[in-house]
Amino acid sequence: MPPSPSTRRWEIDALRGLMLVLMTLTHLPTRLTSPAGQPFGYVSAAEGFVLLSAYMAGMVYGRLAWKKSIAEMEKAYLRRALKVYWCQAATLLFLFTVIAFFGLKVDQPAVKDLMSFYLQNPGTALAAGLLLVYEPPLLDILPLYVLFMLASPWVLAAALRHGWGPVMGVSVALWVLAQFGLGEWIYDATDAVVGMPVPFHETGSFATYGWQFLWMLGLWMGASRNDPQAPPFTFPHWTLVVATFVVAIGFTWRHVVGQAPFEGNSQLNLLFDKWTLAPMRLINLFGLMVIAIRFGPALVRRMPRLPWLETMGAASLPVFCAHLVVVLLVLTFFGSNPLVHPWWMDAVLLVACFGTLYLVARVSLWLDKPPGEEVPRRAANATGAGASSR
Repeated sequence: MPPSPSTRRWEIDALRGLMLVLMTLTHLPTRLTSPAGQPFGYVSAAEGFVLLSAYMAGMVYGRLAWKKSIAEMEKAYLRRALKVYWCQAATLLFLFTVIAFFGLKVDQPAVKDLMSFYLQNPGTALAAGLLLVYEPPLLDILPLYVLFMLASPWVLAAALRHGWGPVMGVSVALWVLAQFGLGEWIYDATDAVVGMPVPFHETGSFATYGWQFLWMLGLWMGASRNDPQAPPFTFPHWTLVVATFVVAIGFTWRHVVGQAPFEGNSQLNLLFDKWTLAPMRLINLFGLMVIAIRFGPALVRRMPRLPWLETMGAASLPVFCAHLVVVLLVLTFFGSNPLVHPWWMDAVLLVACFGTLYLVARVSLWLDKPPGEEVPRRAANATGAGASSR
């Protein structure tokens, strides 16, 4: 029998809100940028955000397939992908117009570097950007989201018919090939046939075939929660011991050595590479996942609710886009070096930034609320189906 509707998981919203806060602190040029980068080890907020987003997508759209049909689930995914695409297109146009105008006006090197390809080839960059081929720095996460959302209905449909084993097997194989340059091989093959107007290094920092594994993992974890007979995620004792050891080593190493685990050794650093989702980074992430799943429920029962984090996590898409707009504006008018302005200016920037993001979240939830309903004070008041719009 299909699962019954479940209420929204406030702890998941709070975690997504935390990931948004960490990403904003990392991208916003203040003195907190470096300390806030990879605070839990050699894992960034981007991994957590993608995994949690995939988990919610699997849970919400998988429930839709259970309750209605695969066709309805596919339509819902397409609507969501289009919404994310329009957010990406709007942010891209903001970069190419407002940021380009003021960045050139004040002769801001940070902005010129950010959009160097566009400044050299504006027409090509605009067309390729709208086609999700050209992806400037900071604007290369949402295109991943669009592609993964478009692929997800076919993946979920295949998993419902044949199980998750073949799906995850293919995903792991693609991740392995990504470590050896699968994306560049495909780019070179495409370039040889049709000619690529955009250089490979301008097509986004994230290796799509590597990061798809994280999305598929989250999708499976979320979709599996819709089966009434699905066992809970449990781990043997030895796994917890290993995970604790891995997390402790990663956390200590990161904060003693720095964000580059092997200073001056680029080959060894590739084992922790963020952009390809390299093996050691994945091991660190798995350790954090095991600990979070094992001890998270007990922690949730004891910790106080954080409504402002829940609100930001519930409105994650508009908040993410707003954070990009704020960061681009700060880069334009203040530059990328936080040391050239005093501490009090950092404080003002941070207060203004997070105040803006919270306001965007509240307004977004108010605009999306069903007619006749009040905006929920906490994300737990929203239904699970409402999570699909975030």
